Amino acid sequence: MTYQPENLERWSRPDCFAAWDSDWQYSRAAFVFLGRNRDSDLLTESNFECALQAIGGESDTVKIVRESHWACGWIEWIAIHESDCKALEIADGIAAALESYPVVSEDDFCEREYEAAQSYWAELTVKERVELCRESELSIFAARRDYIPQGDCGYIYESCLGH
Repeated sequence: MTYQPENLERWSRPDCFAAWDSDWQYSRAAFVFLGRNRDSDLLTESNFECALQAIGGESDTVKIVRESHWACGWIEWIAIHESDCKALEIADGIAAALESYPVVSEDDFCEREYEAAQSYWAELTVKERVELCRESELSIFAARRDYIPQGDCGYIYESCLGH
């Protein structure tokens, strides 16, 4: 018995295709799950990694297909063989859930956002940090810290995320 996903599409060969070589892919036995590219944002990266982990990671029936792309450098997408009913069912459920709420894992996404904001703050010059502290009405001495200061209602954190 095979699982028929409602929220995943079967892979079909694009008109100009010169990429992934796999026996089962050309038989239209692969379903396309999530993708990402060189320019993906934190949410896309988080969803890709968490969804891949949820379906059990790469295996004989789950592949990350890597392709070069003229516009964005490269793309990756998750291919699931039709024989892997368990991975298809999980992926189908995730795809359905993403229709109403765009985050696979709040914990992972929030951790990635936090790390990105802290990393950006750490790369700022003291002058740039002082300016952010002034804008958020915090003491300029908070700019000496290696971590984003608290007590500004999130202005600095959001500024670091939105750079």
